[in-house]
Amino acid sequence: MIPLYLITGFLGAGKTTFLKELITLFRNKRLALIINEFGKESIDGVFFKDKGAALSEISNGSIFCSCKLDQFEQVLKNIAQKKPDVIIIEASGLSNPQNVHRILGQPDFSTLDYKGSICLVDALNFHKVLYTALACKQQLSVADMIIINKTDLVTQESLNQTKALLGEIRPGIPAYTTSYGRIEKEWILYLKSGKDNNDKPLRQVADITLQKFLLDVTSVCSMELLREFISLIAKDTYRIKGFVNKGGQNWFVDCVGENIKITPYHGTADKLNRLVVLSGSGLPTRKSIISAIEKLNLSEDVLLK
Repeated sequence: MIPLYLITGFLGAGKTTFLKELITLFRNKRLALIINEFGKESIDGVFFKDKGAALSEISNGSIFCSCKLDQFEQVLKNIAQKKPDVIIIEASGLSNPQNVHRILGQPDFSTLDYKGSICLVDALNFHKVLYTALACKQQLSVADMIIINKTDLVTQESLNQTKALLGEIRPGIPAYTTSYGRIEKEWILYLKSGKDNNDKPLRQVADITLQKFLLDVTSVCSMELLREFISLIAKDTYRIKGFVNKGGQNWFVDCVGENIKITPYHGTADKLNRLVVLSGSGLPTRKSIISAIEKLNLSEDVLLK
Protein backbone atom coordinates (compact mmCIF):
# COMPACT_ATOMS: atom_id res chain seq x y z
CA MET A 1 0.00 0.00 0.00
CA ILE A 2 1.19 3.50 -0.86
CA PRO A 3 0.70 6.07 1.95
CA LEU A 4 -1.16 9.18 0.77
CA TYR A 5 -1.42 12.46 2.69
CA LEU A 6 -3.71 15.38 1.85
CA ILE A 7 -2.70 18.93 2.79
CA THR A 8 -5.50 21.51 2.97
CA GLY A 9 -5.88 25.02 4.36
CA PHE A 10 -7.45 28.26 3.22
CA LEU A 11 -5.54 30.78 1.13
CA GLY A 12 -2.44 32.03 2.92
CA ALA A 13 -2.43 29.46 5.73
CA GLY A 14 1.10 28.39 4.80
CA LYS A 15 0.51 25.09 2.99
CA THR A 16 3.46 25.41 0.63
CA THR A 17 5.88 26.35 3.41
CA PHE A 18 4.54 23.44 5.47
CA LEU A 19 4.92 21.07 2.52
CA LYS A 20 8.57 22.05 2.17
CA GLU A 21 9.07 20.99 5.79
CA LEU A 22 6.96 17.84 5.43
CA ILE A 23 8.91 16.40 2.52
CA THR A 24 12.11 16.50 4.58
CA LEU A 25 10.58 13.73 6.71
CA PHE A 26 10.55 11.52 3.61
CA ARG A 27 14.08 12.38 2.49
CA ASN A 28 15.01 8.78 1.65
CA LYS A 29 11.70 7.90 0.02
CA ARG A 30 10.54 8.05 -3.59
CA LEU A 31 8.06 10.89 -3.28
CA ALA A 32 5.25 11.96 -5.63
CA LEU A 33 3.64 15.39 -5.25
CA ILE A 34 0.40 16.73 -6.68
CA ILE A 35 0.16 20.52 -6.42
CA ASN A 36 -3.29 22.01 -7.06
CA GLU A 37 -3.80 25.75 -7.58
CA PHE A 38 -7.10 27.49 -8.15
CA GLY A 39 -5.63 30.21 -10.37
CA LYS A 40 -4.76 29.80 -14.03
CA GLU A 41 -1.06 30.36 -13.38
CA SER A 42 0.88 27.65 -11.56
CA ILE A 43 3.15 29.25 -8.96
CA ASP A 44 3.75 26.95 -5.99
CA GLY A 45 5.09 24.07 -8.10
CA VAL A 46 8.23 26.11 -8.85
CA PHE A 47 9.42 25.56 -5.28
CA PHE A 48 9.46 21.75 -5.65
CA LYS A 49 11.02 21.17 -9.06
CA ASP A 50 14.47 20.71 -7.54
CA LYS A 51 13.41 18.65 -4.51
CA GLY A 52 13.87 15.24 -6.13
CA ALA A 53 10.15 14.41 -6.09
CA ALA A 54 7.94 13.50 -9.05
CA LEU A 55 5.81 16.62 -9.47
CA SER A 56 2.35 16.90 -11.06
CA GLU A 57 0.56 20.25 -11.25
CA ILE A 58 -3.17 20.84 -11.72
CA SER A 59 -4.21 24.49 -12.07
CA ASN A 60 -7.27 26.63 -12.79
CA GLY A 61 -9.72 24.90 -10.46
CA SER A 62 -10.09 22.54 -7.51
CA ILE A 63 -9.21 18.85 -7.93
CA PHE A 64 -12.33 17.98 -5.94
CA CYS A 65 -14.69 19.89 -8.25
CA SER A 66 -16.29 18.37 -11.34
CA CYS A 67 -14.27 20.74 -13.55
CA LYS A 68 -10.96 19.09 -12.58
CA LEU A 69 -11.97 15.76 -11.04
CA ASP A 70 -11.35 13.66 -14.16
CA GLN A 71 -7.90 15.15 -14.62
CA PHE A 72 -7.07 14.62 -10.94
CA GLU A 73 -8.16 10.98 -11.02
CA GLN A 74 -6.12 10.29 -14.16
CA VAL A 75 -3.02 11.93 -12.69
CA LEU A 76 -3.43 9.93 -9.49
CA LYS A 77 -3.87 6.67 -11.44
CA ASN A 78 -0.68 7.34 -13.38
CA ILE A 79 1.22 8.06 -10.18
CA ALA A 80 -0.10 4.94 -8.43
CA GLN A 81 1.04 2.77 -11.35
CA LYS A 82 4.60 4.01 -10.85
CA LYS A 83 4.47 2.83 -7.21
CA PRO A 84 6.20 5.67 -5.33
CA ASP A 85 6.89 5.24 -1.63
CA VAL A 86 4.71 8.20 -0.60
CA ILE A 87 2.14 10.48 -2.27
CA ILE A 88 1.38 13.98 -0.95
CA ILE A 89 -1.38 16.17 -2.35
CA GLU A 90 -1.50 19.91 -1.71
CA ALA A 91 -5.06 21.01 -2.43
CA SER A 92 -6.04 24.49 -3.53
CA GLY A 93 -6.77 26.89 -0.70
CA LEU A 94 -10.27 27.27 -2.13
CA SER A 95 -11.01 23.56 -2.44
CA ASN A 96 -13.88 21.62 -0.92
CA PRO A 97 -12.38 18.19 -0.09
CA GLN A 98 -15.50 16.67 1.44
CA ASN A 99 -15.67 13.98 -1.26
CA VAL A 100 -12.07 12.81 -0.77
CA HIS A 101 -13.03 9.47 0.80
CA ARG A 102 -15.42 8.63 -2.00
CA ILE A 103 -12.79 9.43 -4.64
CA LEU A 104 -10.04 7.40 -3.00
CA GLY A 105 -12.45 4.56 -2.22
CA GLN A 106 -12.75 3.66 -5.90
CA PRO A 107 -11.27 0.31 -7.07
CA ASP A 108 -8.69 2.16 -9.20
CA PHE A 109 -7.09 3.42 -5.99
CA SER A 110 -7.07 0.18 -4.01
CA THR A 111 -3.28 0.35 -3.71
CA LEU A 112 -3.43 3.71 -1.91
CA ASP A 113 -3.45 3.95 1.88
CA TYR A 114 -5.12 7.26 2.72
CA LYS A 115 -3.51 8.44 5.95
CA GLY A 116 -5.69 11.51 6.35
CA SER A 117 -6.08 15.23 5.81
CA ILE A 118 -3.82 17.76 7.51
CA CYS A 119 -5.54 21.15 7.63
CA LEU A 120 -3.39 24.27 8.03
CA VAL A 121 -4.98 27.19 9.89
CA ASP A 122 -3.69 30.76 9.71
CA ALA A 123 -3.57 31.92 13.34
CA LEU A 124 -3.68 35.57 12.29
CA ASN A 125 -6.63 35.48 9.88
CA PHE A 126 -8.62 32.43 10.99
CA HIS A 127 -11.51 34.28 12.60
CA LYS A 128 -11.97 36.40 9.47
CA VAL A 129 -11.95 33.58 6.91
CA LEU A 130 -14.00 31.18 9.03
CA TYR A 131 -17.04 33.41 8.74
CA THR A 132 -16.48 34.70 5.20
CA ALA A 133 -15.19 31.68 3.28
CA LEU A 134 -17.20 28.46 3.05
CA ALA A 135 -14.13 26.50 1.94
CA CYS A 136 -12.52 27.03 5.34
CA LYS A 137 -15.33 25.18 7.12
CA GLN A 138 -15.41 22.47 4.46
CA GLN A 139 -11.71 21.78 4.83
CA LEU A 140 -11.97 21.60 8.61
CA SER A 141 -14.92 19.21 8.37
CA VAL A 142 -12.76 16.41 6.92
CA ALA A 143 -9.51 17.21 8.75
CA ASP A 144 -7.84 14.38 10.64
CA MET A 145 -5.28 16.79 12.07
CA ILE A 146 -5.19 20.57 12.44
CA ILE A 147 -1.99 22.59 12.48
CA ILE A 148 -2.30 26.20 13.62
CA ASN A 149 0.43 28.04 11.75
CA LYS A 150 1.90 31.56 12.07
CA THR A 151 1.49 31.59 15.85
CA ASP A 152 4.39 34.04 16.05
CA LEU A 153 2.08 36.71 14.62
CA VAL A 154 -0.58 36.56 17.36
CA THR A 155 -0.85 37.01 21.11
CA GLN A 156 -1.30 34.07 23.45
CA GLU A 157 -4.85 35.25 24.18
CA SER A 158 -5.73 35.26 20.48
CA LEU A 159 -4.15 31.83 20.03
CA ASN A 160 -6.15 30.43 22.94
CA GLN A 161 -9.35 31.77 21.37
CA THR A 162 -8.50 30.09 18.07
CA LYS A 163 -7.76 26.78 19.78
CA ALA A 164 -11.02 26.96 21.72
CA LEU A 165 -13.01 27.70 18.56
CA LEU A 166 -11.38 24.84 16.68
CA GLY A 167 -12.17 22.57 19.62
CA GLU A 168 -15.84 23.46 19.23
CA ILE A 169 -15.81 22.92 15.46
CA ARG A 170 -13.84 19.64 15.48
CA PRO A 171 -13.80 18.16 18.98
CA GLY A 172 -11.41 15.26 19.40
CA ILE A 173 -9.20 16.21 16.45
CA PRO A 174 -5.57 16.95 17.46
CA ALA A 175 -4.53 20.57 16.92
CA TYR A 176 -0.84 21.45 17.00
CA THR A 177 0.72 24.91 16.96
CA THR A 178 3.71 26.06 14.94
CA SER A 179 5.34 28.91 13.02
CA TYR A 180 6.93 28.94 9.57
CA GLY A 181 5.28 25.60 8.81
CA ARG A 182 7.63 23.65 11.06
CA ILE A 183 6.55 20.09 11.79
CA GLU A 184 7.41 17.34 14.24
CA LYS A 185 7.72 13.76 12.97
CA GLU A 186 5.51 12.56 15.82
CA TRP A 187 2.58 14.52 14.39
CA ILE A 188 2.66 12.55 11.15
CA LEU A 189 3.00 9.26 13.00
CA TYR A 190 -0.34 10.04 14.65
CA LEU A 191 -2.16 9.64 11.36
CA LYS A 192 -3.41 6.11 10.87
CA SER A 193 -4.90 4.33 7.89
CA GLY A 194 -8.50 3.15 7.71
CA LYS A 195 -10.26 6.48 8.15
CA ASP A 196 -14.06 6.59 8.04
CA ASN A 197 -15.06 6.85 4.39
CA ASN A 198 -18.79 7.26 4.86
CA ASP A 199 -18.87 10.85 3.71
CA LYS A 200 -22.15 11.86 2.22
CA PRO A 201 -22.35 12.47 -1.55
CA LEU A 202 -22.13 16.16 -2.34
CA ARG A 203 -23.38 17.93 -5.39
CA GLN A 204 -20.26 19.26 -7.09
CA VAL A 205 -20.93 22.69 -8.57
CA ALA A 206 -18.75 25.63 -9.50
CA ASP A 207 -18.13 28.01 -6.62
CA ILE A 208 -19.53 31.34 -7.85
CA THR A 209 -18.47 33.15 -4.67
CA LEU A 210 -14.90 33.56 -5.92
CA GLN A 211 -13.12 35.98 -8.21
CA LYS A 212 -9.84 35.41 -10.04
CA PHE A 213 -7.70 38.09 -11.68
CA LEU A 214 -4.38 37.98 -13.50
CA LEU A 215 -2.10 41.01 -13.47
CA ASP A 216 0.82 41.73 -15.79
CA VAL A 217 3.12 44.09 -13.88
CA THR A 218 5.88 44.25 -16.51
CA SER A 219 5.20 47.95 -17.01
CA VAL A 220 5.46 48.71 -13.28
CA CYS A 221 8.96 50.14 -13.43
CA SER A 222 10.21 49.82 -9.85
CA MET A 223 9.83 47.72 -6.72
CA GLU A 224 8.66 50.78 -4.79
CA LEU A 225 5.87 51.38 -7.29
CA LEU A 226 4.90 47.72 -7.29
CA ARG A 227 4.66 47.64 -3.50
CA GLU A 228 2.51 50.77 -3.53
CA PHE A 229 0.23 49.24 -6.16
CA ILE A 230 -0.20 46.04 -4.15
CA SER A 231 -0.87 47.97 -0.94
CA LEU A 232 -3.72 49.81 -2.66
CA ILE A 233 -5.55 46.62 -3.66
CA ALA A 234 -4.56 44.19 -0.88
CA LYS A 235 -7.45 44.99 1.46
CA ASP A 236 -9.94 43.78 -1.16
CA THR A 237 -8.24 40.43 -1.81
CA TYR A 238 -7.75 37.06 -0.14
CA ARG A 239 -4.40 36.33 -1.79
CA ILE A 240 -1.90 37.83 -4.24
CA LYS A 241 1.14 35.87 -5.35
CA GLY A 242 3.59 35.51 -8.21
CA PHE A 243 7.15 36.08 -9.39
CA VAL A 244 8.42 39.42 -10.65
CA ASN A 245 11.70 40.82 -11.94
CA LYS A 246 12.58 44.33 -10.86
CA GLY A 247 16.00 45.97 -10.81
CA GLY A 248 17.62 42.90 -12.36
CA GLN A 249 16.50 40.72 -9.43
CA ASN A 250 13.76 38.07 -9.23
CA TRP A 251 11.29 38.47 -6.37
CA PHE A 252 8.48 36.36 -4.93
CA VAL A 253 5.33 38.30 -4.06
CA ASP A 254 3.17 36.67 -1.39
CA CYS A 255 0.31 38.71 0.01
CA VAL A 256 -2.34 37.42 2.44
CA GLY A 257 -4.92 40.12 3.03
CA GLU A 258 -2.96 43.25 3.92
CA ASN A 259 0.12 41.28 5.02
CA ILE A 260 2.49 41.91 2.09
CA LYS A 261 5.76 39.98 1.69
CA ILE A 262 8.15 40.54 -1.21
CA THR A 263 11.33 38.47 -0.89
CA PRO A 264 14.31 37.78 -3.19
CA TYR A 265 13.96 34.61 -5.25
CA HIS A 266 17.10 32.96 -6.61
CA GLY A 267 15.48 30.10 -8.50
CA THR A 268 13.91 30.05 -11.95
CA ALA A 269 10.28 30.80 -12.78
CA ASP A 270 8.45 30.07 -16.02
CA LYS A 271 6.47 33.31 -16.04
CA LEU A 272 7.73 36.52 -14.51
CA ASN A 273 5.81 39.71 -13.74
CA ARG A 274 2.50 37.85 -13.49
CA LEU A 275 0.48 38.12 -10.28
CA VAL A 276 -2.51 35.93 -9.47
CA VAL A 277 -5.20 37.67 -7.41
CA LEU A 278 -7.94 35.72 -5.60
CA SER A 279 -10.85 37.29 -3.76
CA GLY A 280 -14.48 36.86 -2.76
CA SER A 281 -17.39 37.97 -4.94
CA GLY A 282 -18.48 40.46 -2.28
CA LEU A 283 -15.19 42.35 -2.48
CA PRO A 284 -14.72 45.28 -4.92
CA THR A 285 -11.45 43.84 -6.21
CA ARG A 286 -11.76 44.83 -9.87
CA LYS A 287 -12.75 48.36 -8.87
CA SER A 288 -9.75 48.58 -6.52
CA ILE A 289 -7.36 47.36 -9.23
CA ILE A 290 -8.65 49.87 -11.78
CA SER A 291 -8.54 52.66 -9.19
CA ALA A 292 -4.93 51.81 -8.28
CA ILE A 293 -3.93 51.73 -11.96
CA GLU A 294 -5.42 55.18 -12.48
CA LYS A 295 -3.97 56.64 -9.28
CA LEU A 296 -0.44 55.49 -10.12
CA ASN A 297 -0.76 56.26 -13.84
CA LEU A 298 -0.07 52.66 -14.84
CA SER A 299 -0.92 51.04 -18.15
CA GLU A 300 -4.44 49.62 -18.51
CA ASP A 301 -2.75 46.43 -19.73
CA VAL A 302 -1.81 45.61 -16.12
CA LEU A 303 -5.24 44.03 -15.66
CA LEU A 304 -5.43 41.12 -18.09
CA LYS A 305 -8.91 40.35 -19.39
